[in-house]
Amino acid sequence: MTTPPFDYSPITERAPITWPDGARVAVYVGLNIEHFLIDRPSTSIWPGTADLQPDALNYGWRDYGARVGIWRTIESLDRHGVRPSVLLNSAVIKHHPQIVAAGLERNWAWLAHGRTNSILHTDLDVDEERRVLAEIAGDIADATGQQPRGWMGPGLTETHNTPKLLAELGFHYVLDWTNDDQPYPLTTPGMISVPYSVELNDLLIFGKGTTGPEFEQMVIDQYEQLHADSATSGRVLALALHPFVIGQPFRHKYLDRVLKYLAAQPDAWLTTSDEIAAHVRPSLLS
Repeated sequence: MTTPPFDYSPITERAPITWPDGARVAVYVGLNIEHFLIDRPSTSIWPGTADLQPDALNYGWRDYGARVGIWRTIESLDRHGVRPSVLLNSAVIKHHPQIVAAGLERNWAWLAHGRTNSILHTDLDVDEERRVLAEIAGDIADATGQQPRGWMGPGLTETHNTPKLLAELGFHYVLDWTNDDQPYPLTTPGMISVPYSVELNDLLIFGKGTTGPEFEQMVIDQYEQLHADSATSGRVLALALHPFVIGQPFRHKYLDRVLKYLAAQPDAWLTTSDEIAAHVRPSLLS
């Protein structure tokens, strides 16, 4: 029988987690910087044309993020001193090099996020997956000067072999399993899971018709509850963003308000997923 890559662990039965300087909630922004193919269906705002080639409506909606939305988003990140954890499709390096250059200027944290979000990380045999992962990691390391330590699959997809192959390549953690408020060890030696969110995620939130003010309140509510939960053990707040969603003009001021709020919280550790993993991994694996 195939089992999950982790053991069951009630959050009430774990050793306490502490964050630097007495912080109670580790906060990071997961910024999805993605590439999409013109001749394959992918994330769509209107399903009626999603199977067409070309699908001008949905491709254009996604492409807005790389052309416009990312630059508006960068303005807010810079304004509030937020260093994002960038979930990078390696194809962005070739197709949108100016975005990578902007990230290098700002010392972003770089995670591997597959090659393109038009192709899910599934249906690969072990040898093919090993080759694909090595190519993705190598391309990102060459472009950024940083060996990626974190992985999130396109669409949060993995095979049953992914954690083991990532460990072989020097990765330390994955974001794919959105089942916890704390990091925890995987059953693969050397690998841990760091929390990501499909709930506090602009793509899922605004896809349900949520308004900007409602989004702002959701982030505040999330932080307040995690802060209350963290009286005896630290928690993680992950805010997942996509420039083609949050970078739309009518949403910009709400992102700005959210980042201002999070940056002002005295008990928040505004950090990256890399730093979260580096802080807890030794104790989780001991």
